[in-house]
Amino acid sequence: MARRIALFRDRRAAGERLVPLLRSLGLNAPIVYGLLRGGAAVAAPVAEALRAPLQPFLVRKLGVPWQPELAFGALAEGEDQPVLNHGIVRAFGLDAEAITRVQAEQAQELARRQAVYLRGRSRPDPRGRAAILVDDGLATGASARAALRALRRQGAAPLVLAIPVAPQDSIDELAPEADRIVCAEICPIPRGIGGCYEDFHQLDDDEVLALLQAGRGEATP
Repeated sequence: MARRIALFRDRRAAGERLVPLLRSLGLNAPIVYGLLRGGAAVAAPVAEALRAPLQPFLVRKLGVPWQPELAFGALAEGEDQPVLNHGIVRAFGLDAEAITRVQAEQAQELARRQAVYLRGRSRPDPRGRAAILVDDGLATGASARAALRALRRQGAAPLVLAIPVAPQDSIDELAPEADRIVCAEICPIPRGIGGCYEDFHQLDDDEVLALLQAGRGEATP
């Protein structure tokens, strides 16, 4: 069987595909939020093109203990309680003790990342402003759901989710959480999000910080 050609060269190319779709919305003075880590690289060209501030948004996926890539929920920055996928919780028989243990581990990593990415950063108030939440793709949607709900509680309006690639069923499930979902490629992702990219390397802290600094006009140390 012939190897399927990747949809995007890298995350920046994916973000560039989103730009004309987002421009067509005519949003007034939006804030662009990159869902860390990978979403920051997709969000960077979006923020540049829209002349909008680039802000990080932190969410930690809560993975099934023996299958950590499968999310049963997610914990967003500024939130005490996670957003849970109760179907996965029931299907895998996760009890309160297991959920609490995973949540505590991820809350610790969330706090570490907040210290790295948010320290000394002045963040705009999203109340009454258009917010564009950007990620590098949509699989279960756990992280995006948690982030959208957190931004909604902060008063962002309208709230737009922008993703380069997602299957239709994932978009449909998240539709109630956003005022608009913008997706460049709506298609099945049998090889996962990473299979849609030629370069899908995991961004490290230095790469993310460089993107965020460029997004607010700072020189990279």
